[in-house]
Amino acid sequence: MSTAPTSRRMTGISRVLVVVYAIMALAATGRSFVQIAERFDEAPVAYTLSAASAVVYIIATLGLVFARFEAWYRIAWVAIVFELVGVLVVGTLSLVLPELFAHPTVWSWFGLGYLFIPLVLPFFGLWWLVAHRRGRPVARRPVAAASER
Repeated sequence: MSTAPTSRRMTGISRVLVVVYAIMALAATGRSFVQIAERFDEAPVAYTLSAASAVVYIIATLGLVFARFEAWYRIAWVAIVFELVGVLVVGTLSLVLPELFAHPTVWSWFGLGYLFIPLVLPFFGLWWLVAHRRGRPVARRPVAAASER
């Protein structure tokens, strides 16, 4: 019987999820950089939200990659919950108060400009975190001695 440690490499759906998060991080970073560099005075709130979403996607990507470490696992949870709340709040506000989002952000209209990936992605991210939660040691009751039975 081999006692070698098992590999902790990401495979399958884990790898796809990280790749999608990384693509969103690159897309949101590029978009926010161009918006801020060229037209920040036109819509500072919207473009700052785009930059914030880029930071969230970067942190979520790193959190998922390093989720085997407890601290990064927690960071991934915070980032993805923040992402979900952000896309729901900004998406709702962009529908209710469209004048606030005349200049679109990544999360405007629930991510319409990104094929609604920003709306769906955090649900997959949270599902993955739940499915891969770190095992906590189970408290065991001591075995009773034969004389105590």
